[in-house]
Amino acid sequence: MAAAAALRAWFWNERFWLPHNVTWADLAGEAGPPGSGLQYPRAGHVLSAFPLALGIFAVRLLFERFIAKPCAINLGIQDSGPHRAQPNAILEKVFTSITKSPDGKRLEGLSKQLDWDVRKIQRWFRHRRNQDKPTTLTKFCESMWRFTFYLSIFFYGIRFLWTAPWFWDTRQCWYNYPFQDFLIMFVHHLATIGLITFSYMNNMVRVGTLVLCLHDASDFLLEAAKLANYAKYQRLCDAFFMLFGVVFIVTRLGIYPFWILNTTLFESWELIGPYPSWWLFNGLLITLQILHIIWSYLIVRTASKALVRGKVSKDDRSDVESSSEEEEVTPHSTKGVLSTSSNGSNRINGHVGSGQWTEEE
Repeated sequence: MAAAAALRAWFWNERFWLPHNVTWADLAGEAGPPGSGLQYPRAGHVLSAFPLALGIFAVRLLFERFIAKPCAINLGIQDSGPHRAQPNAILEKVFTSITKSPDGKRLEGLSKQLDWDVRKIQRWFRHRRNQDKPTTLTKFCESMWRFTFYLSIFFYGIRFLWTAPWFWDTRQCWYNYPFQDFLIMFVHHLATIGLITFSYMNNMVRVGTLVLCLHDASDFLLEAAKLANYAKYQRLCDAFFMLFGVVFIVTRLGIYPFWILNTTLFESWELIGPYPSWWLFNGLLITLQILHIIWSYLIVRTASKALVRGKVSKDDRSDVESSSEEEEVTPHSTKGVLSTSSNGSNRINGHVGSGQWTEEE
C-alpha cells in the first residue's frame, strides 16, 4: 500500500501536470458560484467512458442491422462471401497450425501426399484465406456507421464551438487556465477519452476541443468514398477520395500548425508559461504534425498513381485475393482508403491513429 501510494504521488506530481501555484485540490472545488454544481474535470469522470462505450457499441449494432444493411441491399450489395475452399482435413491442419501461405517445398510435399497438382493446392489456400475476410456487405455497414458517426460528431463539435470564444480567439484557451468550465464539451471528450485522458485530467479542454473538431473534418469524407466504392459508384468514390485528400491536407498541414500549434506553443507560453507537462503535450502535438506530413505524402502519392498510372490502392483489411494467378488491376480506379481498426479508432481525432496505406505493386 505504501509503495502504491508513493507511486501514485510520483506519477501525479502537481509540479509536472499543472502550472505553478495550482494544485489538484484547487481543481476539486466547484467551477462556478457556490451551489452551482459545476465541476472541473476529475479522474473519476474517466470511468464514464466505459458505459458510454457500451452504449455506443449497442447503437452501432442496431444501426448496422436495421439501417445500414437495408441500404446496402437496396444498392444491390449482396451478402455473399468469396468462394469457399472444399473441405480437406490435411490442408486445414496445415492452414490452422503451420502456415496460411506455404512455400514451394511444402507445396511439393502436400502435392505428393494428396496427389494434387501444386496449382490446385495454391488455389485451395487462396480460397481458404479469403473465407476469413469480411464480405462487401459487412464492410459497407461498417463504413456507413463510421461515416454517420464521424459526420455527426463533427457537426456536434461545430455546433457548440461556434459560440465558444476560444474557437475565434485561441488565446481564450489559456485565460484563467486551468480554472475553466467544460460542461458543453464533456460528452465530446468522452467519445475519445482513452486517447486524451491526461489532457482531460489537467483540464486542457478548450484547446482539446479545437484539435478534436479539426481532425473530424476529413474522416467522414473517407468513409463516404468507401461507401461509394462498395456500391460500385466509382466516379463518386474518386470524387469523395480527392475531396478527402484536399480537406485532409488543408486541415492537417495548414490549419493545424498555424492555428493549433501556434496557440499551444506560443500563445500558451505567453499567457501561462511552460511547465513540465507543457513540454510533454506539445511534444505529442508536434509528433502528430510529423505524422500528418507522412500521411499527406502517402495520400498525394496514392492519388497521383491513380490519376497518372491507373494504379489501384486499397484497404489491406478488405482485399480478397484473385482466384487466378494474376490479379487484374482496374484502370483509373481510386480505391484508396486509410486502413483502420474495426472499431473505427484510427487517430487522435485530436487522436493518434495507425493508418496505413497499401498498394498493389
